[in-house]
Amino acid sequence: MRPAIAGSRQRREIPSPAHKKMLGKIIGLILVIAAVSVVVIFVLPIIIKDNVVLAPTPTNSPTPSAQPPTSILFLGDIMLSRGVAHQIEKNNDLYYPFRNVQALFKQNDFIFANFESPIIDGQEIKAGQTIFRVDEKLAPILKEMNLSVVSLANNHMLDFGQKGLLNTLKILDENKIQYIGAGQNYQEAHQYKILEKNGIKVAFLAYNDTDVVPKTDEASENRPGTALMNVEALKNDVAMTAAAADFIIVSMHSGTEYQERPNSLQIEFGHTAIDAGADLVIGHHPHIVQKVEKYEKGYIFYSLGNFIFDQMWSQETKQGIAAQIQFSKSEIKEIKIIPFGIENYSQPKIISQKDSPEIFQKIINRLNLPADPIFTF
Repeated sequence: MRPAIAGSRQRREIPSPAHKKMLGKIIGLILVIAAVSVVVIFVLPIIIKDNVVLAPTPTNSPTPSAQPPTSILFLGDIMLSRGVAHQIEKNNDLYYPFRNVQALFKQNDFIFANFESPIIDGQEIKAGQTIFRVDEKLAPILKEMNLSVVSLANNHMLDFGQKGLLNTLKILDENKIQYIGAGQNYQEAHQYKILEKNGIKVAFLAYNDTDVVPKTDEASENRPGTALMNVEALKNDVAMTAAAADFIIVSMHSGTEYQERPNSLQIEFGHTAIDAGADLVIGHHPHIVQKVEKYEKGYIFYSLGNFIFDQMWSQETKQGIAAQIQFSKSEIKEIKIIPFGIENYSQPKIISQKDSPEIFQKIINRLNLPADPIFTF
């Protein structure tokens, strides 16, 4: 054999059949190992129980969180006329009545209130007058403050006649604020409205007591007006609402002004609402706080008192409560009571249990709250 010459190409040996067979076995073994690894990593964690194959949630996947509740803040009487309007003009500040509660408002998904004035431009309302109206320029502020649905079923909504009411409906529609308890006819006045968040639907209805308004304020088939308190109409309206919502709220403008105890009309209507299927009854009109009642499976706030008003002549009319209520899909989770006092003829300010314990407790005592852990402060 000749010695190899530097730089020359050596001959490549061709594998024998035995070598090919061995190489095939090695490749096959590698494929088997890979398949076993797939089984160990992906298939083995599957659990077989009672002939049902269950795939466990991967440990690195986040656990689905519980559905968040929906928060609604319930307020009493809002009146942006007369002395309140004077303070807005005096301070040249359209936001003036809301300055101390803006942070509270932002904590809630929705806000409900009784809106105690028609929205229509016109004459100045002076001290001592008992007719109200709100400048139209304030409507966008209400929307900005997250006023979501308002009751118009009250004794001042027709202070400027049907023209004032119809203008109010128009302005609220333009600003995308829902309203209840009034309309262009009976059907609209009795129509429920729904607020929805996190898959939770809350329906609202509102009524005006025949004891506080004339019969001519009632909406009819061809006449604008408000929905008047009538137990048969109430039962029918709640029944028509039940399938559309998870919760039903009934607002009633009823009671004797400046009296701490609810009267028989309030009690009857509140109980009838709960018996018919409502979950909450929210009352206003007395201008002071009245008791809270747990009745059957529902709760009745007979009067939240004033929220924004110019009645500075007594402690009772200068104080009120807000109810911050948390709704899950199936139940009311929490009712937080928030007392406040009105300053400067227009500005509600929260009363802290820490800073003003005596005033705070005095307001709470007036509520005569049921012994129920659902109530918090």
